[in-house]
Amino acid sequence: MTRKRPLFRHLIPSPMLSFTVLAFWVLMSDSFTLGQILLGLVLGVVVPLFAARLDREFARIGSLRPIPKLVCVTLWDILVSNIRVAIQVLGPERRIHPGFIWLPLDIANIHGIAALTSMITLTPGTVSAALSDDRRYLLVHVLHLDDPDELIRQIKTRYEAPLMEIFP
Repeated sequence: MTRKRPLFRHLIPSPMLSFTVLAFWVLMSDSFTLGQILLGLVLGVVVPLFAARLDREFARIGSLRPIPKLVCVTLWDILVSNIRVAIQVLGPERRIHPGFIWLPLDIANIHGIAALTSMITLTPGTVSAALSDDRRYLLVHVLHLDDPDELIRQIKTRYEAPLMEIFP
């Protein structure tokens, strides 16, 4: 025998999301009128109904222990890369050798992949360009590519390994 979901849960699958939509609507409308509140309530019911139909992959969080070191490493890499890119851009153009690499991914969690692509793109001189359909390879554009294997090793040890602990 299957249990029927209560009507309230059917209409509002995520009460917190509904409340958040309502709150953001009222804040963004910059008007605290009855009409804006009613429109926010309607949106608070409709938006979660559509969002519930999306194929969502929930974040699984493992250990939070690597976060402080990962943040420091990322900030350091951003600082060093800013200096390196400035020197390259201000120097002779013939010394710049841009290129693409396909980074093989060991991380499978989509949230970890999103964090990895963000870190790569935040670091000057590198941009995440594409993710393969099977989520096993990330295409990265590099402003100056000397040694592709060394760059792959650095990304995997400095970013991907800690992210795999955070997002198992």
